[in-house]
Amino acid sequence: MPSKKPLVVVTRKLPDAIETRMMELFDARLNLDDTPLTQPQLVAAVQQADVLVPTITDRIDAAVLAQAGPRLKLIASFGTGVDHIDIASARTRGITVTNTPAVLTEDTADMTMALILAVSRRLAEGERLIREGKWTGWGPTSMLGNRLWGKRLGIVGMGRIGQAVARRARGFGLSIHYHNRRRAPEAVEHELEATFWESLDQMLARVDIISVNCPHTPATYHLLSARRLKLLRPHAVIVNTARGEVIDEDALTRMLMAREIAGAGLDVFEHEPAVSPKLLKLDNVVLLPHMGSATIEGRIDMGEKVIINIKTFADGHRPPDRVLETML
Repeated sequence: MPSKKPLVVVTRKLPDAIETRMMELFDARLNLDDTPLTQPQLVAAVQQADVLVPTITDRIDAAVLAQAGPRLKLIASFGTGVDHIDIASARTRGITVTNTPAVLTEDTADMTMALILAVSRRLAEGERLIREGKWTGWGPTSMLGNRLWGKRLGIVGMGRIGQAVARRARGFGLSIHYHNRRRAPEAVEHELEATFWESLDQMLARVDIISVNCPHTPATYHLLSARRLKLLRPHAVIVNTARGEVIDEDALTRMLMAREIAGAGLDVFEHEPAVSPKLLKLDNVVLLPHMGSATIEGRIDMGEKVIINIKTFADGHRPPDRVLETML
């Protein structure tokens, strides 16, 4: 890295406090109107920058990285997921990649629990009923949902967020089941009174609510495939606050339309920002615009991690949040 302030290109509008600090510390090029960069603009950015600060809306693939200039040595992503970056290509070119882990855990877990409640108790349907002027008053059999207490929650991905979801869910009387590529430490299982399932298929067939909390990697693409979704029981509810690609969205939509499962809460989509018109027509689905981590506190924490990673790297040290291929 040059001894002068590194040229840092930021692809989206970040919180004012973060942008101000970046301007103080670096030669920062900001995106003040928050318009996503086109691929030619991304190519121009990697050709001139010392550091690129992308977000999940930027596709930093092998074709973009192939055109990177010799100065680009760090991609400091603003976000936890890195499925939008070709990590292998970056490594081949000697480019370090960092992310912002551990700061979105509580916010995402809050939203997961909110969706579990919203779908199970039909909150969005009830709200629409009032707004559309169709509510005629209380009735003993109107707007019946499902009780959470005593149900089984199956968590797919027992990392930080999965564990935070489990802690919240226990307060609602849910029993915790989980599938993970590695079994959680015994102390975690004891704290959460969690049951580990080595077989995802077996867990899906036995729980009432599914929460998807694993990252999107080649190994988790369509992890919840059409075949696996068919294992769910008709009263089951599925919630996804991770990545849309983890679920076969077409298969899920067909099952929701056929009422083969009770409902879904989706904060992420397989082809976002595009949302299937078929999903939009369903009343047993709660749809949110990828806002699981959207808190003021969370975004500032993310920005501070980006700054620490850049500053540490620029000072000649190993940044704390390096992404390694072995982590994916």
